[in-house]
Amino acid sequence: MSVTKTPTVGEALPFLLNAYGVDTVFGMPGVHSLAFYKTLDAAGIRHVGVRHEQGAGFMADGYARACGRPGVALLISGPGVTNAATPLGQAYSDSVPVLAITAAIATGDTGLASGALHEITDQPALTRPITGLSATVASPEQAPRQLARAFARFAGARPRPVHIGFPLDVLDLPVDAAPEPIETFPKPGPDPATARLIADMLSTAEAPAILAGGGAIGASAAIRALVDQTGATFVSTVAGKGIVPEDHPLSLGSTLQRPATRLHLKCCDLVIAIGTEIAEPDLYVTADAEAAGDVPPEIAEPRLIVDGTVVRIDLDPDMLAGSPPARIGVLSDAQLAVEAILAALLTQPARDPSAQLAETRQQNKDARSKLEQAHDVVLGAIRDALPEDGLIYSDMTQIGYTGCITFPVSRPACWHFPMGFGTLGYALPAAIGGQIACPNRATVALVGDGGLQFTLQELATAKQLGLPLAIVLWNNDALGEIADFMNARGIPEVDVRPENPDFALLARSYGIGYAQPVTPNEITAAVAAALAADGPTLIEVHQAVGWHDAASNE
Repeated sequence: MSVTKTPTVGEALPFLLNAYGVDTVFGMPGVHSLAFYKTLDAAGIRHVGVRHEQGAGFMADGYARACGRPGVALLISGPGVTNAATPLGQAYSDSVPVLAITAAIATGDTGLASGALHEITDQPALTRPITGLSATVASPEQAPRQLARAFARFAGARPRPVHIGFPLDVLDLPVDAAPEPIETFPKPGPDPATARLIADMLSTAEAPAILAGGGAIGASAAIRALVDQTGATFVSTVAGKGIVPEDHPLSLGSTLQRPATRLHLKCCDLVIAIGTEIAEPDLYVTADAEAAGDVPPEIAEPRLIVDGTVVRIDLDPDMLAGSPPARIGVLSDAQLAVEAILAALLTQPARDPSAQLAETRQQNKDARSKLEQAHDVVLGAIRDALPEDGLIYSDMTQIGYTGCITFPVSRPACWHFPMGFGTLGYALPAAIGGQIACPNRATVALVGDGGLQFTLQELATAKQLGLPLAIVLWNNDALGEIADFMNARGIPEVDVRPENPDFALLARSYGIGYAQPVTPNEITAAVAAALAADGPTLIEVHQAVGWHDAASNE
């Protein structure tokens, strides 16, 4: 690398990022971050300008989920960090490799509360609870070491976000030698004896099940082979949708929120949980289910109950001690563990659970509320317009909650949802990041009328970039789920039906396409047209327009 005779930390940083495979960063230039920008172009890094730092964080998240590489946000100190805190919290909750590179006030001003511009008296403390690592570079020599710590975590541990702050004075200091990246090595695998033990347990169990989450996405092919060879039932969390195709005869899909699936797992004599927290949001009970009182006592609590033996496989040792308690815990990469178990299988059990699974699937279908059936009509129309590998980013919205369960997916890492932290405003900027990561894949953002208004300014980013995004807006003129919960619990509605803008005029003001379909065929056509356009399209689908009638005629 040769930028200047003796490059500064700020000049060297883009080259070091590029050496780790970074080709894109999301950010907004500010007076404290100018040192990052001098050599971005020379280092071969594309800068995607955003309208709000929260958008940068969500775009980095969506980028990482689509392609599996770390997404990078480049931000100013102070408000840039606080604005990105929500995306960092979402990435932490959902185990997404996001790197926030930010400025920090000069080292001589740190902790003095002297009124320096963008001052946070302890900036790392702000992001420490929502990152896997929060660090400040105290000297030029620390810059490559702190980046090495970040990328080592991304490569070898549970991939949680990292925040690294660069004080203004350190950014301008010279670097004696061009920093080089460290080489990372494979993730840990299982003990062979443990793999043989688990294989034997699978061979002898009468009713085994495999439950996989987002940490098992890389093991998709191996898990499908294990399901095929053992006849085990497969269930995924929302983050694991598509690890095994949801139309596979042994798959119950991502239906942990359904009573029938939870009761099925409760009765299994062996459950192998791979790469999953089995967290509270995975077991979410909707407002209408709560109001109907149709939640069996066996699953009323937000935890999974299993009467049989539980085996947990995870890169995070804390998950091995999670709930439900495991008899065997394996600290291992999911793919290495499943491949070892496959290699250790000596027999192929003859199991045919198809009759029981058919009954469970029917019970899951029957459990859908009237609104969920209406959602399914719309979701089916979107699915018809998407290729098999299409990306869909959903916001926290009622139709998204339904889609987590019923939207059919046959490949992993296609359905993306802010499951854990549960923030509004995720879908649009995350979809922009996903489209940038995978420009040849059709991309849809599915968002509610409330959630869109959290980050709608990024419509301008999508327009400026000419991204063919289909932005499907489910408009119920309300914070629908909260309104339903208020009604279910006898609470008077308070500010859950805010007045919306005219979304057609809003789209026009941003210079983007707009459609308002009123039939399933029109939705399919609108999404297909949006995916072929030379810019984003806002597709407004109103809950009040006949979808309940369409559902009743399915």
